[in-house]
Amino acid sequence: MTWTAPEVDITDEPFLGPERPMLEAWLDRHRATFLQNCAGLTGEQLAEASAPPSNLTLLGLIRHLADVERMWFRVRLAGQDVKPRYSAPGTQDGAFEDLDPARAETEYADLVAEMAQARVAAATRDLDDTFVHARWGEMSVRWLYVHLIEEYAQHNGHADLLRERIDGRTNN
Repeated sequence: MTWTAPEVDITDEPFLGPERPMLEAWLDRHRATFLQNCAGLTGEQLAEASAPPSNLTLLGLIRHLADVERMWFRVRLAGQDVKPRYSAPGTQDGAFEDLDPARAETEYADLVAEMAQARVAAATRDLDDTFVHARWGEMSVRWLYVHLIEEYAQHNGHADLLRERIDGRTNN
């Protein structure tokens, strides 16, 4: 049986309320939107570069976003001693190279696991808490949430176009 990425429910974000739950909900909505762009596709389809000459693929984005989640929340915020899964430190290109459709299920699961680990890493931190980025200096947890929302929003635009080129499906 061929693996396909599972369907994902996208929940509405709150329109009113405290800032923290709103930021968390927006980030989770963008995470789910990305996963929904992958839903129903096989490993071969996820690895397809559907907008040549670009090498951008949904599987590459899965791997890239797993590294983004890991590096921002676990390494920078929580200070964990873990390495990127797919890219050499300081680069992002490795996530888009050496794609193997047979690893798509595992790599999809890696992203979902990194999302969960990111939630754990941030759970005990206040929005005004800070951490230090080696190159950019001190930044707040609030900034981190806004940055990750922006990161997913950007890649959701890419994912929308890639998905439409693969099978015509669009998310409304």
